[in-house]
Amino acid sequence: MSDSELHYELTRAHLDNGLEIVVAPDFAAPGVAVNLWVEVGSADEQIDKSGFAHLFEHLMFQGSANVASGEHMATIEALGGSVNATTSSDRTNYFETVPGGALDLALWLEADRFASLAITPENFEAQREVVKEEKRQRYDNQPYGDLLELLIAQHFSPEHPYGHLTIGSMEDLDAASLDDVASFFHTWYRPSNTRLVVCGPVGADEALTLVEKHFGSLSAAPRPAERNFSSAKPLEPQRTLVTRPVPHSLSYLSWDAPPAADHDFVALDLTLGILTDGTASRLHRALVKDRPLAHEVHASALPHRSSTSIVTILGRPAEGVSLEALDDAILSAIATLAEHGPTPDELQRAVAQFEREYLWALATTSGRADAINDLWLTHGDPAYVNRHLSDVFAVTAEEIQASAARWLTAAGAHHLHYRAEGDAS
Repeated sequence: MSDSELHYELTRAHLDNGLEIVVAPDFAAPGVAVNLWVEVGSADEQIDKSGFAHLFEHLMFQGSANVASGEHMATIEALGGSVNATTSSDRTNYFETVPGGALDLALWLEADRFASLAITPENFEAQREVVKEEKRQRYDNQPYGDLLELLIAQHFSPEHPYGHLTIGSMEDLDAASLDDVASFFHTWYRPSNTRLVVCGPVGADEALTLVEKHFGSLSAAPRPAERNFSSAKPLEPQRTLVTRPVPHSLSYLSWDAPPAADHDFVALDLTLGILTDGTASRLHRALVKDRPLAHEVHASALPHRSSTSIVTILGRPAEGVSLEALDDAILSAIATLAEHGPTPDELQRAVAQFEREYLWALATTSGRADAINDLWLTHGDPAYVNRHLSDVFAVTAEEIQASAARWLTAAGAHHLHYRAEGDAS
């Protein structure tokens, strides 16, 4: 066992109906986290039926056989707890953190909506309108609101499972019937397609007894068919220029990247950190402090479980610097890293930053439960939460160099120029 491995106690079990459970006791914690991941996201939606996965993030709070609409959230918050849900391309998760004595209640609330969600015409219509308003607020009426959509369109065709926004098409939602929505729920919201993590001041035996009590009666059904990505290929590198009424022009360089579970993804993540993470990063020093060509440079990753991921480097050019010149400077710095590799200090700093952020995410029971479920879905093993840092610590300077040379090439870069109106640079 490596010295860099963590030692969280995990007990893994499953119910006869297929529900998989992990209990992670932490008797020093003030609250217990209940974290459910349903293995369905926007990548699982059918053509012309997008947005269903995200719709259920809303519908799941609209009541069930024994809980009125809105009462799930109100009950948890009245106890001093927190509750929410999110959707991605690969999963939908539901999570709450409650005082230890309220675990029984939290599990009952979750099981009730999984067993008897109120998919009624009134709830469907109301939440369809909520989603449409969310689309207007978060995408249509926000500066840079279409950036993600433009980025995805560069990498994937509309028919690709990862080729549309998680929020989906409003035209598809308008055309959806109640039967369409109910069928989606019954296809994907099965115990066999769900993972539950309980993390906090509770022993494994007690937690598993409560899970059996509340979830054991849910009907068994086979797991849905595995995704088939064999014919889903990314697009060739593209150049896109748009002009919008935004405060600043931006350059987005992006590349195809390996799936999230690929070993190369760990090295690529550290490579992005070396390039852009903090004021000591290579691109910040070269382009913001020394020359300067940019006001800011950042990187991000859009990891995908089943197929090509995306990594990006965003730059905001300094006054008088063109987007093309900024692109050239970024690509030149990456080429230098690919030719010579990182310095020992750069690699050490990137690993330390990763370690700090990772341990910070695990510091609360809610963050730890979510990380366990995330790594469980991605790597197939919840215990990977204890090994993840070891894999990061094992990355060498040679692997960083190879990562930059393989994944961040000038020839493989997509260029998205988001020009502010009136900006002549």
